[in-house]
Amino acid sequence: MSTPVLVSKHFSASALNALKYPTPFILFDTERVEKNYQNLRSALKNAQIFYALKANPDMVVARRLLDLGASFEIASLNELHLLRRVGVNPQDVMYSNPVKPASHIKGAFELGLSRFAFDTSHELEKLAHFAPGSSVYLRMAVNDKDSTFPLSKKFGADPQDAVMLLKLARELGLKPYGLTFHVGSQSLNPNMWESAIAEAGTVMRKLQQEGITLEMLDIGGGFPADYGEERPALQEIGDRIHLALQEYLPYPVTLAAEPGRSMIADAAVIAATVIGRADRGGKHWLYLDVGAFNGLMEPLETANRFIYPMSTSLDEREGVPMTPYTLTGPTCDTQDTIYYDFDLPANIEVGDRLYFHSAGAYTTAYASSFNGFGPPDVRYVDKRKD
Repeated sequence: MSTPVLVSKHFSASALNALKYPTPFILFDTERVEKNYQNLRSALKNAQIFYALKANPDMVVARRLLDLGASFEIASLNELHLLRRVGVNPQDVMYSNPVKPASHIKGAFELGLSRFAFDTSHELEKLAHFAPGSSVYLRMAVNDKDSTFPLSKKFGADPQDAVMLLKLARELGLKPYGLTFHVGSQSLNPNMWESAIAEAGTVMRKLQQEGITLEMLDIGGGFPADYGEERPALQEIGDRIHLALQEYLPYPVTLAAEPGRSMIADAAVIAATVIGRADRGGKHWLYLDVGAFNGLMEPLETANRFIYPMSTSLDEREGVPMTPYTLTGPTCDTQDTIYYDFDLPANIEVGDRLYFHSAGAYTTAYASSFNGFGPPDVRYVDKRKD
């Protein structure tokens, strides 16, 4: 069992056991969100921070980040509508989904959003028609092999095509605004940012020769959250980025970053209850009231390799024997299985609780109500927000 690092006193087993909320629930500590935001600002020095709402669209969290001075990045018009409810100005938002429905482009532009990502000529044609004169930034494909969740297969133009695409943007009446890339979610190698910035610098030099000077470089997200694994320190990543900017870029630009996971992951815990036990084929099974389809999708996405730090409601004294279990969710789908041969206390029983730590990112955002089992109820350390 991966032991959690207690970033909040509210996430200890004793504190969680004292909560009488019915499970499943997710508990947020927004003070931890604030600390993560401040740590990222410190590591990235003068970067403008755009929280990637896709990681978790919780409006209490969004409001806290807005109060701290954060900006926001969206992937859809519906996310922009959510942000407007808490007072976010669309002019302070970047729309970084490279391929967007035409109606979403039109709706966002009419609300005042004017910065859009793209990675194809087809997208530029849509933007020129539905968001004329807007500022556009090119998503480049970069090396993301050292990330837990690679993203380059679906998005990103070849850097060799960047000059052609940004020249086309200018011809279509759009403003060539910047470049962006993403080194993959939960990236574990600081060299990936450095090599991507070097690629961006090469593109910027070529664009200069065509009379195009960019204003912004968006280094995306990927900053690793704490899941109990070895990972580079955020300050190390920030230092590497700062040096790369000085070494590879031909001129200064506004630096933007789009953190999601690193901002929110360790700020929440999901509490689940064991609702059933079984012995099948020589294996011990535990059935939980939360599973892949209503909050814990990322283990399923990674063939059960992605592991949350976990604790239980039991008193785990030294020497308590551990037993491997298969952990599965409450639905009737066999795919709704989280882990195989996962060590937990041998004496765990129906009614005991399991706590999935660092569960703030891509959990409730992914959750459905498949088979009638809904997402975890959202709770906050500050009970006034419940």
